[in-house]
Amino acid sequence: MSNTDVASLADLLHETAERHGAFEEAAPPHDWWDWYAAYMRARENGSNADEASSAADRYMAEVKHIVVTPTGAG
Repeated sequence: MSNTDVASLADLLHETAERHGAFEEAAPPHDWWDWYAAYMRARENGSNADEASSAADRYMAEVKHIVVTPTGAG
């Protein structure tokens, strides 16, 4: 892995951590790495940050059964 690859990975991890914050605040207890992996895979596959967040949320709901109810719903 080159230094550029490491820097790019660090940037993606930082972005992922920032995006996970909203999910973390609203979600029941979960393993953060599951959301991170789904988000990062989506970003690596060309999704923008909003699309990747949605993909990670969907993964957590459908695969891990960790569901976040949108604010104001229910």
